[in-house]
Amino acid sequence: MVDAAVPKVRVLVVDDDPDQLDLVRRTLSAHGFDVQTHNSALGVSNLVRNSEPDLVLLDVNFPALKGDQVVSLARRYAPQGTKFILYSASDESKLRSLALASGADGYLSKSVQGADLIRKLTAIRNQGRPLSA
Repeated sequence: MVDAAVPKVRVLVVDDDPDQLDLVRRTLSAHGFDVQTHNSALGVSNLVRNSEPDLVLLDVNFPALKGDQVVSLARRYAPQGTKFILYSASDESKLRSLALASGADGYLSKSVQGADLIRKLTAIRNQGRPLSA
């Protein structure tokens, strides 16, 4: 049971694979996340500005604009606490390097699903929270 007094974690999932979007949306929604999906790297900055997600789970491989490029563009419009996570089926060492180079807050392999996905997203969400002044 999800506590109504605790606000849901807002997640924007960006992937051009409709099956992957649906799978992640269903998984996260079932665990109490407030999920918005988008199927293109284009327009992510506007979505981030308007929906103010806590997490942005971003596929790396898009035809027009790569996910690592989207991180730097969208971060300008994101609330300070928004975490960007690169999400890909790419080799993990390549994904790690891309995440570091782009300034992403983390990375996940698309093979991470179900309870593992929830656990890892929650860990990324809770890491390095800024101290309030």
